[in-house]
Parts: sequence; structure tokens; C-alpha cells
Amino acid sequence: MEIRKVQRVGHSTMTVSLPNEWVKEHGIKPSDLLFIMPERDGSLKIMPRHIAQREEAEEYIVNADACDEPGMLERIIVGSYILGRDVIRVTSTSRIAKAHIDEVRRIVQKLIGLGILEETPKSILLQCSIDATKFKLDMLIRRLALIASTILSEAMQGFREKNYDLVEEAIAREDEADKIYYLAVRLLLSAQLKPATAEEVGMVDVIFIPAARLILQYLELVADYSEDLAREVLEMEVYRNRLPEKVVDRIFHLSELTQTIFQKSIECVFTRDLKVANQLLEMRKTIEIDSNRLMREAPEIPYIRSILSCLSKIADKGATIAEIAINRALEDPSKYAEDVVRAVKHVRSLPMTIGKG
Repeated sequence: MEIRKVQRVGHSTMTVSLPNEWVKEHGIKPSDLLFIMPERDGSLKIMPRHIAQREEAEEYIVNADACDEPGMLERIIVGSYILGRDVIRVTSTSRIAKAHIDEVRRIVQKLIGLGILEETPKSILLQCSIDATKFKLDMLIRRLALIASTILSEAMQGFREKNYDLVEEAIAREDEADKIYYLAVRLLLSAQLKPATAEEVGMVDVIFIPAARLILQYLELVADYSEDLAREVLEMEVYRNRLPEKVVDRIFHLSELTQTIFQKSIECVFTRDLKVANQLLEMRKTIEIDSNRLMREAPEIPYIRSILSCLSKIADKGATIAEIAINRALEDPSKYAEDVVRAVKHVRSLPMTIGKG
């Protein structure tokens, strides 16, 4: 580490000289441009033009010829997008196969901000134009939760009312859930790597970042399970009239309880309400008992048990999110959490003779 004195030049300008070895190493000459980036800790990052340009838009090459299995190219593009890569070039030594072109075009529709900038027989250039400052991670988490909840509610409403157009609308929403999920994970990983980005997207609590990644994963799974449930509802359309309305009502009631666990668990993450989160975990036990009973008592009609299984999986994810909410409440306790902690400490300090009569 070198120490250099700040010098005044003119009335309002202050300067610091650059270390000679660093200037030689990077070939800095008079009139060259240097890029200065303020860091969250108050320091300044100084970069020569070639490093700044590489950081801003480094091009990542994906060899399509090596992607010889179905879906492989699509998953590599998704992974590159999530890792924050803004410029991705798909190449081939001869000609990009039609199957690969289809994969690229299909996945671009699911990645917010990513578009095809250039396309030739041997190369496809993708570029992402996301402005991280326009998004807040808590908003994306809430948005993804709302989409997943809507898929579930529309699927169950369609099941109850025999409205299969509504069920198909629910299925179509899953693509929107994927878009929000991929974008949120991209921003979350950027927040881990760049403190300035973390502040821009509202993720200043570094302890919460791993938990936020888990929550996003669970929300995406809830959307998937809800889509699976909707497809099961469509499949059982020909059997629907054989199902007693009493059983329909019981299944629908289970779905409402499942929705309650799922929706309120997300709220608890942000409100840090330890008491409500605990109530949701107790509610999960009730749902499990009722679901198991209904599994045994429901008539032997195809897809009924698959629907119940999907509801059980969603309730499980909601309960896990409630557990994360409890952990978060204890990291920065609310008044209620503090009262609980004090009560526990007080009980532990009582004499061992209590209860002996």
C-alpha cells in the first residue's frame, strides 16, 4: 500500500498522483482516459479503459457444436444470464443447427432484457440491457410469490367451477414466473459480487442474501407445482362429474389453507413476525393430517391424489419459508421476539428445585 498526499490545483480541483509502477504496467499515457468507480465502503476504484470495458461488457463464447444433448445450449445461456454476463455469443465452426437456433429463440423469450443483437449462419450474438437500478429484490420476491399464488388459485377455482379456460390461463402464467425468477437470481448474484449493486437493488442486509436465494428457489418450485396441479385438473376433466361435491369442497378447503401458509409466510419474511410464522408451521401439521385422511377416503378417481400431492408440496415450501422468517426475526428481533428470548433466559436462570412441590 502506498500513501500519497492530496494536492490542490486551481481553486476547486484536488489531485492525487498515480503510482509509477502501475502507470508503466498498464501503459498509461498523458490524455488517456481512466475510469473511476465509487465503492460502497467509501473507497474509489480506478481502472484503465481496457479493464473498464472488459468489466462492463466482456463477451462470453458458447460453442454450439459442443452442446450435443437436448436442452444443453438453453441451460448454458440461462446460467450465463444468471451469472450476470451481458454479452453472450453462440458460435459454430460450420453452421448453427436449426435445433440450436430454436433453443436460443425460445430461451430469449424467458430472460428479461436479453435479446438477439446479431445473427449469422455461424454466430448468434445475445446482449442483456438490464438496468439493475430499476428493480428491487423485495419487489421481485413479492411479484414471484403473487404469480405463483395466482396460478394456484386459478387452477383450484377452475377445478371447483369446471372452468377449464381459467385452468389453461393459470398454466400460461408459469412462463412469467420463470422470467421473474431468472431476473431475481441474476440481480441477487450481482449483489453478492458488487456492493454497489446490492445497495441499488435494496439488498444491503448481506446475511439475508443466501436466504433470499432459497426463498426464490422455493417460490419457483411453488409455481412449478401449481402448474403441475393445473395440468392434473385438465387431465381429470373427463372424470370430474364422478367426483362428489363434498370431496371437491374438502380439496378446495385444503387449497385455501395451503394458500394461507404460502402467502403469509412471504409476508412474515419482511415483517419478521415470529408469532405468525410459528402459527403457519402449526397450520402445516393440520393440513398434513387432513390431506392424509382425504387421501384414504377419496374415491378411486384418477388424478385426485396427484392434486393432493401438489398441494402438500406447496404447503411444505410455504412452511420452509416460514422457518426462514423465524430465523430472520431472531437475527434482528422484533419486540415480540425479544420478549421470547428474555423469557427463555429467565426460565433457565430459575432454581432447579422448581416443580418438586
